[in-house]
Amino acid sequence: MKHTGNMQAMVLEKAGGPLVYRQVPIPQPSDYQVLIKIIACGICRTDLHILDGELDKPKLPLIPGHEIIGTIVKTGSTVTELSSGQLVGVPWLGHTCGRCKFCLLGMENLCDAPLFTGYTIDGGYSEYTVADARFCFILDKRYNQPASAPLLCAGLIGFRSYSMIAPSAKNVGFYGFGAAAHILIQVAIAQGKQVFAFTRDGDERAQRFAKTMGAHWVGGSSDVPPEVLDAAIIFAAAGELIPKALKDVDKGGQVICGGIHMSNVPEFSYSLLWGERSVKSVANLTRQDGLNFFSILKNIEVLTQTKVFRLFEANEAINQFRSGQISGAAVLVMNDM
Repeated sequence: MKHTGNMQAMVLEKAGGPLVYRQVPIPQPSDYQVLIKIIACGICRTDLHILDGELDKPKLPLIPGHEIIGTIVKTGSTVTELSSGQLVGVPWLGHTCGRCKFCLLGMENLCDAPLFTGYTIDGGYSEYTVADARFCFILDKRYNQPASAPLLCAGLIGFRSYSMIAPSAKNVGFYGFGAAAHILIQVAIAQGKQVFAFTRDGDERAQRFAKTMGAHWVGGSSDVPPEVLDAAIIFAAAGELIPKALKDVDKGGQVICGGIHMSNVPEFSYSLLWGERSVKSVANLTRQDGLNFFSILKNIEVLTQTKVFRLFEANEAINQFRSGQISGAAVLVMNDM
């Protein structure tokens, strides 16, 4: 079957503007790429940073989206590891140079010349996309559903953040309880940890959601947890949470910042950092993160809570996601489903 002609896509024409629903040509894969018929694409908070211009170097016009589940329908001439008909996931990291010192050290997430899905290359808010075959994850058939899409970023970046805390950590704080946190809490609980969920002050909806997902304790971001924390992961893009989390963690504890963008961090006393506490950012992901994550999911059942929208409803989905009306994740499905 030939996959040529036009497709429907949501296109960002300028930062700060709405996405435009229009026809664009179906892309054709280069030698090292595959053409993917998209089943679903999740909406990530990083997408909001791109739409709002906080990540200010996007390819324009741009098709956003980097939590992609789809089926390969065509392969490039040099692709040998993938074939038509396979189910794959496409993450945020879309290409690396393979030559810089970071790539050579196995730290491809810090590559000096990377490309990112839905940011510097077109992504998944469309009926088809092309992707570097080397950066696609082969998925089991059980992931052939829209609810799996958030695993490709909320899950993967959350997992990389979670992997940075000490294995011995028992009490773990999650600051911000949305798409990533509701996935990672299931992994943490399965591994015997107690999760303390912090939401915006007064956000009773998010607190109820965290409780139903098994949080040991829930409260507002300014609340003091009833027990000292061994580690904290900040999923919210709020720099002021760093000194708050440092106050909440014990000596030797880690504060992991899981977002690609964060507001300015306020000045804080060295005494909060003293005691060998640490603050660390998370930059992108590696392909090994994906292999590790999906390997763990073979033994841990992780269910995502999603609200599904049609592709042409992307602007409404983004508005609901931005305003906190969605518990869990928002996912776009293609119009022919």
